Amino acid sequence: MKLPVTARIGMVNYINTAPIYESWKKREHPAQWHLVEGPPSTLNRMLAAGELDLGFVSSHEYCARPELYRILAHLSISSSGSVGSVFLFSRIDPSKLDGCPVLLSGQSQTSVFLVKIILEEFYGVKPVYSSGDVSGDMSTKATALLAIGDQALRLVGDPQFPYQLDLGAVWQHHTGLPFVFAVYAVREDFCRRDPETLALIHRELVCCVREGRQNLEAICQVAAPRIPMHPDECYVYLRAIEYDLGAEKQLALERFFRYLIDRGEGSAQSLPLKIVES
Repeated sequence: MKLPVTARIGMVNYINTAPIYESWKKREHPAQWHLVEGPPSTLNRMLAAGELDLGFVSSHEYCARPELYRILAHLSISSSGSVGSVFLFSRIDPSKLDGCPVLLSGQSQTSVFLVKIILEEFYGVKPVYSSGDVSGDMSTKATALLAIGDQALRLVGDPQFPYQLDLGAVWQHHTGLPFVFAVYAVREDFCRRDPETLALIHRELVCCVREGRQNLEAICQVAAPRIPMHPDECYVYLRAIEYDLGAEKQLALERFFRYLIDRGEGSAQSLPLKIVES
């Protein structure tokens, strides 16, 4: 009899994955499936180091090290237009940020590279970037800052930042495409070692997406206090988050990766996309 295979599964611990994660927690899974929570930057590092077998990671992580991974079909963290939780908060018009200090959250590689593309390629400015805690003292010295996830939700409407660019909306305005912030990547070695276990996990995740959509109002009652925000606001926000990886999302990934490759910030081996239909 074949012994159960241990699988180390990464899950982003932001509110934007609540529809998937809350559904996952209510379902029964083999004891050998170990779920690891963390921000995208932590999951990126762990997957690259072989400390995870699969998980949600920044899209840039796949583009940077495509030889290590494949992408699971039908799964992403994405938006068609406004995403509501990835913002450039600026004290001045973003078109005037040339040479100004911009503080970047270290929690997501994708958003860091996306905001640089937006500012440099779309707005034609070259700020002075630094990385750090956008909720700490460094933020007071920055003309603008990039915040993502739950931190961004807490800053929306803050009067000290009269300019608040939703990066998903800006990207769509300039490209006509949605934006894929995270993909569900699986290590190549795990694909080869146990494709059967991978297929089971993949199906479970897709089921969780479906169940999360069906039970979104109840999930918002659980998730909203984390920010805190009203459950109705949480519902509006989570309704805008998309979890598919259809043809248009794949085109969007390819466009983003092409920017990264042309700017020397990604690997040419990331194209064409390697997608697993397990």
